[in-house]
Amino acid sequence: MTINCRGTLIDLSKPKIMGILNLSLNSFYDGGQYSDDYRALKQVEKMISEGATFIDVGAASSKPGAAIISSDDEQKRLLKIFETLRKEFPNHLFSVDTYNSETAACCLELGAVMINDISAGTIDKKMLTTVGQFKAVYIAMHMQGTPQNMQKKPSYSNIVQELLFFFSKIKQDAFNAGIDDVIFDPGFGFGKTIAHNYEILQNIEHFQTLECPILAGLSRKSMVYKVLGVTPNEALNGTTVLNTLSVHKGVNILRVHDVKEAKECVDIVNMLQ
Repeated sequence: MTINCRGTLIDLSKPKIMGILNLSLNSFYDGGQYSDDYRALKQVEKMISEGATFIDVGAASSKPGAAIISSDDEQKRLLKIFETLRKEFPNHLFSVDTYNSETAACCLELGAVMINDISAGTIDKKMLTTVGQFKAVYIAMHMQGTPQNMQKKPSYSNIVQELLFFFSKIKQDAFNAGIDDVIFDPGFGFGKTIAHNYEILQNIEHFQTLECPILAGLSRKSMVYKVLGVTPNEALNGTTVLNTLSVHKGVNILRVHDVKEAKECVDIVNMLQ
């Protein structure tokens, strides 16, 4: 399985690592740690050296209860640092985590190859058309509701079937908008209970029927730390277990805070296979 990152072909037959660079001050785990140029540059350098194929840069918090932010506010936090990163690492593949089409367009003009949209185009209806115009890769994540209300009694009759139906429609809409490469993220923790999250993970191989790459974002989430009775800071070991299981079940991209450990998961599972 190969994706075309605006001229750079990436083979996903061996899973790849996406490192998270969070510029938000209000993240559940690392909010505010990388909000200036120097710390952001050092973190990206570290993640690249540890084996990250993609760096996903975002400035809007999506933790439970977070409000939707405007494109203008998002760009004030994001664009200056993103431009600096592109100049410092011109040959690396950058994704931008945004649900605003105007922000997406600005970053794609600056050289981003991928847009990671937690709303799959439901917050900004112009997103799919914008990504299609740039022939960029599009990550569509499933979320029930918005970050502000998504954890208020999420409910499904059959969560795996509902997500498969949702992604099938998004796939067609994306292709109609001119997007050739779509990646699906089931959205662990986004409008889902812990039981829902584990039901998705238990059945994640079924998403291969969509014939698109699958991304898993499990890093230090509540489905890890609440089960173990620890904090997000103490959830690396549990994250590693879930990353290993997801790669073994066919996930193509791991989106993580801890690149070195995730890369080791991929290398070990690859050796087993």
